[in-house]
Amino acid sequence: MREHDGLTYSKSQAATQRGVVLIFALLVLLSLTLMGVVSVSSSMIQHKMAHAMEQQLLAFNAAESALAATISQSADEAVLLDDSKIDPLSEASKIAAIDLSVDALSCFSDQGYVSRTLTQNGLQTEKHHITNGQYDRQSRLNSWSLSAFVQERTCRGSSSVMGSADIQCHVFLIRGCGQIKDNQYAVANTLSVSVMTYELP
Repeated sequence: MREHDGLTYSKSQAATQRGVVLIFALLVLLSLTLMGVVSVSSSMIQHKMAHAMEQQLLAFNAAESALAATISQSADEAVLLDDSKIDPLSEASKIAAIDLSVDALSCFSDQGYVSRTLTQNGLQTEKHHITNGQYDRQSRLNSWSLSAFVQERTCRGSSSVMGSADIQCHVFLIRGCGQIKDNQYAVANTLSVSVMTYELP
């Protein structure tokens, strides 16, 4: 033991205090390390989530483009009036109707539904579009549509539109699909379309 300024210390007490300070410093260091690890992990997770959302948005836009392209070609007068060409909906009407209780018109369906692939050149008017290719220049995306005939039925509200004319509606389903390269899943959107046909009395 020793005395200094009226206080008495022992070697064991000094060693104990140094040990406490060391443990405290190690705990602080461990806490900082854990905070750093958590921060890095959180940043990596957020980056992966942002990348996944970007990929999904790209695929969704590709699916929407395929839908719009199919509708555009089905309304192309140059194709509709040319017997040597056929638009997707007219082609679908020549195939057996889809049974929605059995088939959900999957993007990967191989039941013979009418398919159109949208390429980076888009759809050109006055042409029967049957080209295959990539949707973008980086070859990251595929964009295509499937069209299926559902049924023929009397159009709703037809009496107020065309008087006494007998108006029938051909109902179709169009599914737009977008897929990122090397991804086994596709993003899809489905549109129901009715095409009116009528005969005047």
